[in-house]
Amino acid sequence: MADAVERAAPAPETAGDAFIQVRGLRKSYQMGETTVHALAGVELDIPRTSFTVVMGPSGSGKSTLLHLVGGLDRPTAGEIVLGGQRVDTLNENDLAVFRRTVIGFVFQTFNLVSSMTAVENVAFPMRFANISRRQRRERALELLDRVGLANRAFHRPAELSGGQQQRVAIARALVNDPQVILADEPTGNLDTAASNEIVEMLLDLHHAGRTVLVVTHDLRMRGLSTDTVYLLDGKVVDEDSYLAISTLTMGRGTVTT
Repeated sequence: MADAVERAAPAPETAGDAFIQVRGLRKSYQMGETTVHALAGVELDIPRTSFTVVMGPSGSGKSTLLHLVGGLDRPTAGEIVLGGQRVDTLNENDLAVFRRTVIGFVFQTFNLVSSMTAVENVAFPMRFANISRRQRRERALELLDRVGLANRAFHRPAELSGGQQQRVAIARALVNDPQVILADEPTGNLDTAASNEIVEMLLDLHHAGRTVLVVTHDLRMRGLSTDTVYLLDGKVVDEDSYLAISTLTMGRGTVTT
């Protein structure tokens, strides 16, 4: 991780204009007779080409925010603008196209298809983009080579380590050359060495000009980001408020970050 710290992103003023804009974002879920307010009026600007980290305790709304920004879920209220496009008003067909062409997703649980080889998993999203089978295979092999897995291209997920599976997932996220990478706890299921590899890859994507938004509990990532967003109880708070609550909770024996 030391090398990654030295290669940390430029100061925020060099990150460019806002690429993701969130206004008055609310998300509520009905659980029996109880209404759970996952997000309670979030206001947020994510700079273009930034490496932004979202931190908060479990239940603070981090993953909900990421899923709404990525169009995987619909907000109860509010606006989401990504790359100049209102995401929250798109119909299902347009939203599917938007996700496929603009966004690359990386998840904690990898979300690979167990019956497919690595190259088949990476190539799969391109089946919906009118790309020939030969081109899909070539592109997938190229990306697997880029993430250091050319020699594992024809292995299934069960034959790969956790770090290798996450690298396959990153390769898959890149197949349609997305402008933004949304990563939900991408190192959560990995050991330290594999985590460092994934962080390096995310930093490389950022330095290559992509906007990277990462939800994480990993405090180390905060030192690598251009911007850090702190969430508590579905609201954005300042760093002092977040650290005060985190310190208080840790003092009671529970680590929340």
